[in-house]
Amino acid sequence: MSTTRIDPASLPGRPCSMAAALQLVGERWAMLAVREVVLGNHRFTEIARKTGAPTDRLAKRLRELVDAGIVERRPLGEGGGRDGYFLTAAGRDLVPVIQALMAWGDQWAVSSPTRQLRHRDHDLVSAVVCASCGEAVNDADVVFRVDGATSSESSWIEDGSRSL
Repeated sequence: MSTTRIDPASLPGRPCSMAAALQLVGERWAMLAVREVVLGNHRFTEIARKTGAPTDRLAKRLRELVDAGIVERRPLGEGGGRDGYFLTAAGRDLVPVIQALMAWGDQWAVSSPTRQLRHRDHDLVSAVVCASCGEAVNDADVVFRVDGATSSESSWIEDGSRSL
C-alpha cells in the first residue's frame, strides 16, 4: 500500500508539507493511536483503552490511517482470526515525531511527566542532527526554500524574527 500524497497547493493557507502532514495525522486520536501502535498495542480494544478515544471516532481514525498508508491491518497471528494494527514505513517514520512531541509535552504541557523515554541505560535527550554534515541543527542555521531557491520570505513568523 502506498502512502497518501497531498498536493500542498490544494490546502488553505501557506502551501507546506507540514500542513499536508497534519491533514493526515493532526487529529488528536490519530496521533494517540499511532503512539499506542508504536508502544506495541495492536488490538483495537487496547488502543481504545490506552487512548481514551470514543470507539466510533477511533475506528474512523484508524480507517483513515490505514487509507493514508500510515498503519496497516493484518492478522495478529494468534489463531483467533483477529486483525491488528501495525506501522508501515510511513508510520515508523513518525516515531521521532512522537518522541519530539512527548519531550515538548514534558517540558511545556504537563505539570509532571508521566513517562520517560529511555535510550539504553539513560534518559533519552533528543536532538536534531543534519544527516548530511552531522552537525546539530539550530533554527538560526535553517533557511526556508521554495522551488529550490532561497525564499524571499525569511520566516514562518510574520515579523521575520526567525529563519524557519
